[in-house]
Amino acid sequence: MKNMAMGRFRPFNTAMHRLDARVKIIGLIVLMVGVFLDYGNVPLNFIVYGLIFIALTVMMIIGKVSFKGVLRALKAMWLMMIFIFIFNLLIPTKTGDYFQIGSWDFKIYYSSIYNTLYVIFRLFLMLMMTSILTATTSPMDMTFALDSLLSPLKLIKIPVSSFSMILALALRFIPTLTEDTERLMRAQASRGVDFKEGKLKEKIKSITSLIIPLFSSSLTRSGDLAIAMECRGYDPRKKRTRFRKIKWRIVDTIMLLILLILFVGFILLAIYGKDLVSAFLGLFK
Repeated sequence: MKNMAMGRFRPFNTAMHRLDARVKIIGLIVLMVGVFLDYGNVPLNFIVYGLIFIALTVMMIIGKVSFKGVLRALKAMWLMMIFIFIFNLLIPTKTGDYFQIGSWDFKIYYSSIYNTLYVIFRLFLMLMMTSILTATTSPMDMTFALDSLLSPLKLIKIPVSSFSMILALALRFIPTLTEDTERLMRAQASRGVDFKEGKLKEKIKSITSLIIPLFSSSLTRSGDLAIAMECRGYDPRKKRTRFRKIKWRIVDTIMLLILLILFVGFILLAIYGKDLVSAFLGLFK
């Protein structure tokens, strides 16, 4: 748990850290759209995923974001991936080509394998995106950025400031909850609790002995935080002033234009991608 990818801000002075938080949030949304769109062709889907992976890898190198943390977070989800793979095999789409293993009368459709790979690739890319955002953006900058991006919703009486503060606090307390979990696991292990060995019933009891004190400490921290915010005069209904102003630079404008071009490109590729691949393959016939 020490290497959780999400929620840990790394205060370096890199180009990714200096980039405006609003641009990074918009970039996250654009790349999410690119990841979850269907381009109508299996090779084209994986080509787009590969290009997004290369772009995210470059961002991680520039922002000094740990790649091992993403792999560890993905490793923790291996059980879910196995379940998704088995689910797709047992409930296939029953369309397209398939193959059989030996003499078994069990058909494995290629579409089931592709669907499983889509989920794994999308999950991995999403972990990379969130790691870059949380590692290069401080919670306060993220709060100001969300407040600025969602400010038009204030016209219809939506409490944007409260929503932004809640999200920032949630991100801020992810590392704190991780540290509490590690501390409780060490305390329970010193009392003879084994979280890895034993029967299923014993593991459930071990997890219960961990979850209950974790919930208790979380509620205590929440109460202390609420009291501290009240003592400092925080009122979500009042207009707040800012000690530090967000400055928009030329680099942010250039990055925003690049993101808009990418967004349009993803949409056009999803609409006309299949026809483009067919036309490209037709040149070699």
